[in-house]
Amino acid sequence: MIYNATNCLLGEGPLWHPGRGELFWFDILSRRLHSAAQSWDFEDFVSAAGWVDDETLLVATSRALVRFPLATGVPEEVVPMEADNPATRCNDGRADPQGGFWIGTMGLGAEEGAGSIYRYYRGELRQLYPNISIPNATCFAADGGRAYFADTRARKVWRVALDAEGWPVGEPETYIDYTDSPHVSDGAVIAEDGTFWTAQWGSSRVAVHDESGAEIAAHPLPASQTTCPAFGGPDLQTLYVTSASAGLSQDELAKVPDSGRTFALDVGVRGQAEHRVVL
Repeated sequence: MIYNATNCLLGEGPLWHPGRGELFWFDILSRRLHSAAQSWDFEDFVSAAGWVDDETLLVATSRALVRFPLATGVPEEVVPMEADNPATRCNDGRADPQGGFWIGTMGLGAEEGAGSIYRYYRGELRQLYPNISIPNATCFAADGGRAYFADTRARKVWRVALDAEGWPVGEPETYIDYTDSPHVSDGAVIAEDGTFWTAQWGSSRVAVHDESGAEIAAHPLPASQTTCPAFGGPDLQTLYVTSASAGLSQDELAKVPDSGRTFALDVGVRGQAEHRVVL
């Protein structure tokens, strides 16, 4: 079940690069990008990425979206993002089927309403939803017709229709309401069959929801703070899941010593290939 034993303070943003056949993931608090083969250090917080080509990622940092050549490890700014606000950092993000990239920001202390959700598309960075506390669950229907996103603090996941270029149309509707649930949604991804797979912070599992939002399955993991899933592997039927160890006491870590590691599950369901970001 353990894919990689690297202990992350706040593992996030797993990305299976379909061209390279390689998994990338982040440790936000350590400001580091990982793969099984090597790691890269950044000056700023980093949390999510999309692939541009076989040699390049678009990486979200706390001050900008950057083009990141894997060979040199030298980031090149594409567009600034909240660069004048040192009280926020980036969090959850993912590329959409139209070639855009969605990214959320949040307060360093998860302050109420301090963050926003943005979309970058062909040179334009546009704020979509302000007053977000903990942006998460950014993912997309395979046909590009809908986007999903969450505010973990608000205990809700929303979905919204998208136009042909991937911009939201109309107001988001509530997809899952966790108000009366012991669980909340962290990162999420949509499988090829349309099911919604979400890591649930504090619940040691990934839950699966159907089109109506009803939970239909759950996959337990040996880490209490699961953060984000991603489908990958040669057949896209491996579910990779990041986790976090930050904030756990020594007694808690003794009970879940694998917290912070990255896991791999054979789930028998095919995911979407991660979409390419068009710069």
